[in-house]
This record gives sequence, C-alpha cells and structure tokens, in this order.
Amino acid sequence: MNNTINALGQDPFKFAKLIVRSTCATLVMALMSLVCWVPLASAATTLSTPDQDFIMTAAQINLTEIKLGEFAAQTGMRDDVKAFGQRMVKDHTAINDDLKVLAAQKDVAMPESLDAAHQKMVDTLTALTGSEFDKAYIAGMFKGHKKAIKAFKTESAKTKDADVKSFAGKTIPILEDHLKLITAIKKS
Repeated sequence: MNNTINALGQDPFKFAKLIVRSTCATLVMALMSLVCWVPLASAATTLSTPDQDFIMTAAQINLTEIKLGEFAAQTGMRDDVKAFGQRMVKDHTAINDDLKVLAAQKDVAMPESLDAAHQKMVDTLTALTGSEFDKAYIAGMFKGHKKAIKAFKTESAKTKDADVKSFAGKTIPILEDHLKLITAIKKS
C-alpha cells in the first residue's frame, strides 16, 4: 500500500486518473442500481387490467350518480326523491374523490365525462318529468345500486391490490346504505 501511495505521490497525473476512474465507477454503479430499482418501483403501482377496468367502471358509476342526483334534487316531484338525489351527489362526490386519489397512485387516468352508455342512461332519465321521472329514477337507483354492490364485492374478493381492496371494502357499506334508502323510497 505504501508503494502505491508513493507511486501516486510522485506522479500527480496517475493520482488524478485514479480519482476520475473511481468516481466514474461509483457513478456507473449508482446508475445501474437506479435502473434496476425503477422498474420495481413502478411495478408496485401497476394494476392488473381487471383492476383498471374496475376503477373506470366505478368512475362511470360515480359520475352517473352525481349527474342524476343533481337532476333529481332539482326536478324531482317527491321530497324523498329530492333528498335521495342530494345524498347521491354528496356521497358519490366523496367516493369519486377517494377514487381519484387511488387512480393517481396507480397511474390510471380517470374519465372526465360519461361514456356513451352512461350518457344515454342520463339522457333517457332526464328527458322524463314529474312523477314519470321519480318512478324511473327510483327504479334505476334500486337496480343500479344492486349491480354496483355486486361489482364492488366481486372486486374486493378478487383483487390482489391492497389499495383497491381497501377502496372497494370502504365503499360497499355506503352503497348498501343507499340501497336500503332507495328500497324504502320504492316501498312508500
């Protein structure tokens, strides 16, 4: 070791070359470890196609519930229909806000508008007036919430992603409460 120090001390260019090579080697090792780490980090947030589809479906459900809830709150004939519409806007806006956070974490682009099928549903219902709207809205909310609960329970059982499972599990009781409310409205 003393010979190396003495040899380097006598030739300053050798010492500079050694420093540069050592620094380059350290940088190369650091970059290689970063390259190896980045795919692992992004793989942790990558969702399966069924989980991505679930997020998109949940988003469409929320957007539909919000639009129809706004319409029901403004134009419904029955007070209970108006109140239910207000509840749909409040609850599904909160659910959608949670879903946006989840989608951002998982790098899934959220839709900003309704797809054609959900827009058609909104257009059909909002074309109705008075008691016809109330009756169709109640029937649609009853059927829609039963379907949504089934989809959320299926996703919660099948997903391997802990965050998606948590979101679905947290949302199911809210949807079940909505179903109880609309069932009572339907019976009255």
